Amino acid sequence: MAEQKITACLWFERDAEEAVQHYLAVFGGDARVVAEQRYTEAGPGEPGSMLTQTFELAGQRFMALNGGPHDTFNDAISLSVDCADQAEVDRLWAALSEGGEERDCGWVKDRYGVSWQIVPRDLPELIADPDPVKADRVMRAMFTMKKLDIQALRDAHAGA
Repeated sequence: MAEQKITACLWFERDAEEAVQHYLAVFGGDARVVAEQRYTEAGPGEPGSMLTQTFELAGQRFMALNGGPHDTFNDAISLSVDCADQAEVDRLWAALSEGGEERDCGWVKDRYGVSWQIVPRDLPELIADPDPVKADRVMRAMFTMKKLDIQALRDAHAGA
């Protein structure tokens, strides 16, 4: 794989290593840890404890940092996941919302506070329909959902 020029860094208080293991289990496949760095005697973390782990999910590289309690996650940034079908939406929704919080319109906040958008592949096309009435029906249907239901979105698009 060619080097990725920009890597998102996720700041955790102290459970970055646990979060990475959770994400690797959720996404499976070729998900893997690429590199890790540990705190030294220079600190500020406990010497030998994890400072960062660089990991890949579905070919995308991320860095997890145990940075302390100074900053926390919020919805200003989220990770959007393209899902091929309802089974993938259901599986990821269940795994990422466990211990977290189900949000509106396909958003979930995981147990670590990271926001995810679990998006069926059909949704952008349905919303971008040149017929504004169809696109509006899809948006209105989506606004009533937490986990997105592909068939319900298609039905709204069709006017059913």
